[in-house]
Amino acid sequence: MNTDFARQQMIEQQVRAWDVLDLNVLDALKEVQRELFVPKGFEALAFADTEIPLAHGQMMMTPTIEGRVLQALELAGGESVLEIGTGSGFLTACLAQLATTVTSIDIYDDFLESAGQQLADCGIDNVELLRMDGTEELPERKFDAIAVTGSLQTFDARLVNALNPGGRIFVVVGDSPAMTALKITRTDEDDWRSDTIFETDLKPLANGALPPQFSF
Repeated sequence: MNTDFARQQMIEQQVRAWDVLDLNVLDALKEVQRELFVPKGFEALAFADTEIPLAHGQMMMTPTIEGRVLQALELAGGESVLEIGTGSGFLTACLAQLATTVTSIDIYDDFLESAGQQLADCGIDNVELLRMDGTEELPERKFDAIAVTGSLQTFDARLVNALNPGGRIFVVVGDSPAMTALKITRTDEDDWRSDTIFETDLKPLANGALPPQFSF
């Protein structure tokens, strides 16, 4: 497979075609070698518009969803980012291309280990990987952007509290098969805004079926 050609086709025919037009995002998707992050045996699907199975019943998001996540966060290069759900580490690597620092948390040690190895192999050194269940605890600091890589049954208001004013969250909320991708913006210390981006169906975050905590 001509990986450079396949990567370009992925970007032009899938990602850009689904209204991902941020040039920095497209450059990050071009720069990070997605084929290095897919599980062994799935290399042929690295650039296909399909979810790819990971361990523990998790899935690697499609390139189009990854592009929309990155675009929604509106990263300008100076941000600190929290990723909830490291998974394969591919989105982690893309976030690292677009922000100053990335803290990525996951409950699975093997995800953290393999992602750490791939990030190191790619020369990415601005990522901190932590074993943590984001449905129960978050790092004790605030971030400029938060990417939640699996769906939540209901929105968790703690995420807003983990944002600096002006910060953005990408999160998918709801029940299969009709879920809503949201961009949450913390407009100031005491207020925030929710914007619907698109409808989708995303594999739940581990332990993502939370009790109702907030109503839109």
